[in-house]
Amino acid sequence: MIHIALHFFTPLIVAGAFFRKRWKYAYVVMMATMLVDIDHLLATPVYDPGRCSIGFHPLHQPWFIALYVVLCFFPKSRLVGIGLVLHMCLDAIDCQVTNGLWIT
Repeated sequence: MIHIALHFFTPLIVAGAFFRKRWKYAYVVMMATMLVDIDHLLATPVYDPGRCSIGFHPLHQPWFIALYVVLCFFPKSRLVGIGLVLHMCLDAIDCQVTNGLWIT
């Protein structure tokens, strides 16, 4: 439950701290990156609280995470990149807390 709450509050904190003039827009864009979890629909079961997303789901693979980091360096894709990287970091932390691993 804390993990899911962090997916809502962390982008809000980042938007408020680094994008003060357009924090609402930044927050909405970063929240839209939660759609990356659509790849969970390909798994059986769809939700497994003990499963590590990083390295398991297609859009949570290391090569995609590298692409998400690259998106952070371009102004037009920066908010999307930051949202995706935050998401992957939170998922990796959840993997560490749940399973003692950073990646599956």
